[in-house]
Amino acid sequence: MKEKNDNIPEHQTKGVQILLGNPKKAIIKLSIPMIIAMSANTLYNLADAIWVSGIGADALSAVGFFFPFFMFLMALATGLGIGGGAAISQHIGTKDREGANSVAMHTIVLMVIITVILMVPFLLFTRPLFEIMGAKDALDLTISYAQIVFGGTFFVLFAQVSYALLRSEGDANRAMFAMLIGAGLNIILDPLFIYVFNLGVPGAAYATILSMGISSALLFYWLFIQKKTYISFHFKGFHFDTAILWDIFKVGIPASLAQVSMSLMMGIITFLISIISGDRGVAVFTTGWRVVMIAILPLLGIATAVTSVSGATFGAREFEKLDTGHSYAVKMGTVIEICIAIFTFLFAPLITRVFTWSPGTAGLTDDIIILLRHTSIYYPAVAGGMLSSAMFQGTGKGTASLVITILRTLVLTVPCAALFAIIFEWGMEGVYMGLIIASWGSSFFAFIWARLYIKNLK
Repeated sequence: MKEKNDNIPEHQTKGVQILLGNPKKAIIKLSIPMIIAMSANTLYNLADAIWVSGIGADALSAVGFFFPFFMFLMALATGLGIGGGAAISQHIGTKDREGANSVAMHTIVLMVIITVILMVPFLLFTRPLFEIMGAKDALDLTISYAQIVFGGTFFVLFAQVSYALLRSEGDANRAMFAMLIGAGLNIILDPLFIYVFNLGVPGAAYATILSMGISSALLFYWLFIQKKTYISFHFKGFHFDTAILWDIFKVGIPASLAQVSMSLMMGIITFLISIISGDRGVAVFTTGWRVVMIAILPLLGIATAVTSVSGATFGAREFEKLDTGHSYAVKMGTVIEICIAIFTFLFAPLITRVFTWSPGTAGLTDDIIILLRHTSIYYPAVAGGMLSSAMFQGTGKGTASLVITILRTLVLTVPCAALFAIIFEWGMEGVYMGLIIASWGSSFFAFIWARLYIKNLK
């Protein structure tokens, strides 16, 4: 039985009213808090790289080798959150609160199951995994860092899923606040654990997990104890419902696979670079890639808004709003990324100094500048693909989003990077060229597909 939104206290439906209102205003209102939160989170990643770089190039390599596995954990959490969040937003569009609650409970239970399945094997097989990845001089540091983060798998997954649940009901502000708390703590704890407690690279891992643990505690309080959210949890008598599982999985599995494909792509690219330039090349690429992640940060914030707004408007069958929201988001995202690309290209030497301040990393300066200037061409291309994928996820077309991502990551990026880097012997610059060509090609394809899909709905 459906529970109408107008029978629920107003403080629990503010986000819902945003989702079902003007799509342009909704995207802006939901994007801004997430961009702020993700900026803080990326600022932590930046600070993490700066503090770790003070230990030396091997320390940067250690964190770099673990990066694809961290992406894998985030991929599963993000995919599950997107699947559950899209289904919740659609139920909000049909004013079915009970359905939204059931989806939220299924999402949390699935998250706990995934945590148990992943954590044990990762801890048992840490060394073989990184030996296969090609870690050499930095192997022991990589293992010590990875085992700590693998041990905190629950916090990584719970935090990401909880953020998605809050965003799905239009509550971007609390999601932002929790992310700001976690990022702020990370920035404070990193130098404390690395240098004051003299823990080195493992100290960075401890700081990450402790910060995520505190954020998770805050999220748990909001969702399960305070109970002022639109969704609520009643696990007594809980049992899996195949229809709800399908609603989550039809978006969540493709979204996770899409994220995993990105993780796999990064793993292959990292391996390719280790062949071309060794641990030094891995340090250059993974350090520079942090700047790339900062550059596309606004798109990540906009994408979360697009998924929620698309889900709600699709559920309400307001396809004109869906059209308006998608086209507006892509235009806004493209303009923002063009501005960031110009800034990055012009100030690449200044940006690089942030990462190469210590004697142990000063030798990486020229290579990082080259990476930043090449990859800046990649930024504007991301908007069409990422935001079209987010729209498909919101409307329950997870497979379409997966196709777009796999086209970019495994079908285009990996072969192009290998072709230019090894066959054409362009080295590291060949890898960057592969990334650029793959992104522009897949983004154009995704945008055209999304426009045709919306046109057919209308």
